[in-house]
Amino acid sequence: MLKIGITGQPGFIGTHLYNTLGLYPDKFRRIPFADSYFSDEAAMNAFVGECDVIVHLAAMNRHNDPEVLYQTNIKLVKQLIGAMKHTGSTPHVLFSSSTQEERDNQYGKSKREGRQLLADWALANNAKFTGLIIPNVYGPYGHPYYNSVVATFCHQLTHGEEPRIETDGELKLIYVSELAAEIIDHITAMKQEPASQGISDTVEVPHTAVIKVSQLLQKLQSFRVGYFKQGIIPNLNNSFDRNLFNTFLCYIDHASFFPFPLKMNTDQRGSFVETVKLNSGGQVSFSVTKPGITRGNHYHTRKAERFAVIRGTAVIQLRKTGTDKVLSFGLSGDQPAFVDMPVWYTHNITNTGDEDLYTIFWINEFFDPDDPDTYFEKV
Repeated sequence: MLKIGITGQPGFIGTHLYNTLGLYPDKFRRIPFADSYFSDEAAMNAFVGECDVIVHLAAMNRHNDPEVLYQTNIKLVKQLIGAMKHTGSTPHVLFSSSTQEERDNQYGKSKREGRQLLADWALANNAKFTGLIIPNVYGPYGHPYYNSVVATFCHQLTHGEEPRIETDGELKLIYVSELAAEIIDHITAMKQEPASQGISDTVEVPHTAVIKVSQLLQKLQSFRVGYFKQGIIPNLNNSFDRNLFNTFLCYIDHASFFPFPLKMNTDQRGSFVETVKLNSGGQVSFSVTKPGITRGNHYHTRKAERFAVIRGTAVIQLRKTGTDKVLSFGLSGDQPAFVDMPVWYTHNITNTGDEDLYTIFWINEFFDPDDPDTYFEKV
């Protein structure tokens, strides 16, 4: 079992990588990291000494003073190297660099020089090093105005703001879960390499989508119009649109947005309610749940899912993995409504009434039966 530590673990990519590694407890043991270790030499040394693999993600991405940004990133690399030398540790180090290496700016310079420092350390100490040249990363829970334009646009469109395009350039993007898989692949591949000599490798991580900023904004605006006003699921027939929509959903203020009311049409025959409006396919099912019974207590890493109560009363609970905050929504068949489940949110539904609970479920159909997407964890 490989023991893996991630500097910058609390950050955008670090959180996704840490959570993804946790899906494979038989293969990987995660060594926790805190940003405070960089100012605590003993804690840093203990962390480094315990790791077989270190993924160095810790870095400053933006600062008003480019020189501060450069000096900070170089200092973090040197502190990591210093701790490895002090403890005599030779873990496989993976370094997150950027396509900005080729640009003439202090951020790109810090990444290029930081990668070279770690490569030199690996060759001098018979260790393994992988420098990853990474394109623009997007995905759920990225920080707006910091991690990516996707995060900024999603935040603005879900919080009543109007985005502006400063430069309508072409974006080469990779979804954060795709990047996590790429990093894990390089960890496992390098494990097979002999450790008798230093190995330094530079890898250009391939982008998985190309889109102009204006086209990106147009897609996200269409999500807002259809989803906010009518609860419509857009066309999810390709992986980029599916990943982008799952990203968009995660920026909604769930506590105030859900449950989303559904229009009920009644006449002498009874009532009729549309529960899901789709521009793409999926699987629709229903359940009958006995009083006091809870269904769920799991989360998805890719699938979009919707619960709509059509008879009885229920409470739906959501909790983002790695946090303690629980969102609770009361639903009733008397006033039909739905709640959508964001990725990486553990969720359940409980029959809180005295009669059977009728629930309709929709889930998108894009899944690989050999690669499970559902992981069990209590809310």
